[in-house]
Amino acid sequence: MSAVVVMHGIKNCDTVKKARAWLEARGVAYRFRDYKAEPPTRGELEGWVAALGWEALLNRAGTTFRKLPEGEREGLDATKAVALMLAHPSAIKRPLLEADGRPFLGFDAARYESALSGRT
Repeated sequence: MSAVVVMHGIKNCDTVKKARAWLEARGVAYRFRDYKAEPPTRGELEGWVAALGWEALLNRAGTTFRKLPEGEREGLDATKAVALMLAHPSAIKRPLLEADGRPFLGFDAARYESALSGRT
């Protein structure tokens, strides 16, 4: 039996909508987890940071991050980035797809195809 595929994101994000449509068009069973309704735990964030790097995971170009006070945006490292993403889940890049225990950040059809081969 295949492991569960989980897509993390925000339901009104255009890129998340594209990724979800891609999964649904291919009949890939997945669970959607909205960062706002069900924020990630510290352990999850630390695992994603270990796998992807905090620089990749933290969406510094997004509105949530840009609206933070300057003091919260300065001097970032992995520990501070995790704390910031715990406090502001909308600052996590999206979508984040977990398949077979591996995280994939962003939407790229070719990467999804490779990661999810055999599930359709």
